[in-house]
Amino acid sequence: MKLILNFGLPLLFGLLFQQFYNMVDTIIVGKFLGVDALAAVGSTGSINFMILGFCIGICNGFAIPVAQAFGAKDTDNMKKYITNCVWASIFFAAVMTVAVGILTRNILIWMKTPDSILDQAFIYIFIIFMGIPATFLYNMVSGILRSLGDSVTPVVCLIASSLLNIVLDILLVRPMGVAGAAVATVVAQAISGVGCLIYMCKKLGYLHFTKQDWAFSMRHCLTLCGMGVPMGLQYSITAIGSVILQAAVNSMGESVIAAVSAGTKISMFLCCPFDAMGSTMATYGGQNVGAKKMDRVDAGLKACIKLGIAYAILAFVFILLFGKNLALLFLDAEETEIIKLVYYFLLGNSGAYILLALVNIVRFMIQGLGYSAFAVIAGICEMVARTIAGFILVPKFGYVFVALGSPLAWIFADIFLIPAYIYVVKRLRRKFGQETPAMLKRCQKSLA
Repeated sequence: MKLILNFGLPLLFGLLFQQFYNMVDTIIVGKFLGVDALAAVGSTGSINFMILGFCIGICNGFAIPVAQAFGAKDTDNMKKYITNCVWASIFFAAVMTVAVGILTRNILIWMKTPDSILDQAFIYIFIIFMGIPATFLYNMVSGILRSLGDSVTPVVCLIASSLLNIVLDILLVRPMGVAGAAVATVVAQAISGVGCLIYMCKKLGYLHFTKQDWAFSMRHCLTLCGMGVPMGLQYSITAIGSVILQAAVNSMGESVIAAVSAGTKISMFLCCPFDAMGSTMATYGGQNVGAKKMDRVDAGLKACIKLGIAYAILAFVFILLFGKNLALLFLDAEETEIIKLVYYFLLGNSGAYILLALVNIVRFMIQGLGYSAFAVIAGICEMVARTIAGFILVPKFGYVFVALGSPLAWIFADIFLIPAYIYVVKRLRRKFGQETPAMLKRCQKSLA
């Protein structure tokens, strides 16, 4: 647990700052530009998650072969994986930027974005998507650094860029509207990525990369894509359900959109520890399976789940006591009905955070062990649950299933992930010729 905390806490601070400057965007837009502008930015949340989640997932997947080679002390393959990460990231960034730029407005229309906020929503998310290369740069470099055991440097770069983003928000939102918030986010992300890249080039100088190391390798690229693409698809498939749920929300009017936007931003901030635990487990699993230390895999999972459950209980109590006060960060006090909607949304989500803890910890561990396809199936489970909520439950029962849509998705994912983890560990133990100790059998049984 001490090792997990030492590695995970810097990741947590980085995620908190990332969400902090995303939240500042929303706060400044809501306070400076009003409810319609807040609704416009909020209406793009699910498509933002779908596209940028795919990019982030690919980069996180690319880092797994690097972590496995590092754990196995295979320096030659580790260098080839690092250099081919660069070539693969350049390709995916170029393709994604062009394709998404062309399709963005049509997707917003399909999502039933109200005409009154459509133009503002398009301007905001189009600028964000033109910054996809910056997203790839930061996440590729930070993923490689984490794979090599450095979770601190990406955080330092992110903190600096977060502070810059806040300053740019204050300077640009009033004169430029929602476009100013988007520009601030893209510039901050780019600076963070460049800072990490400069450090990585200096840090990895001892590896003495040669011209041959930089040569494109189809074998290494296919391995990277075999990890990265399923991980990216897992994010995007999960987000498809969110897009469908967002379309149901968009049909309920600007007030509900604004409430869900504010509630989602608060919830994403509170969920940062779960994201940090997941990223920690991906690296932890990758390094330990590379070193063939399966006993440590089970022990690490159990320790991380304890942390996740403890935090989930604290987060729910916090929302129960202070949820309405948090809504005031985004809304004026006279918006009483919207504030109530935000509070109900937060209660619905935070009441199921234990389920989310299991989703993140178990799924990312499975990915780190090299079984990314199972993570995709878990994403499909989440998509199915959110689709049911968006198409059936929200139209029939109303806002209550807007608040419960994500918890329903976490239930569906956990039903698949827990037995999948037990299967993966047993398979790897047979592969390495290791028996499952009786104590760990009891641990796996308790998880099931």
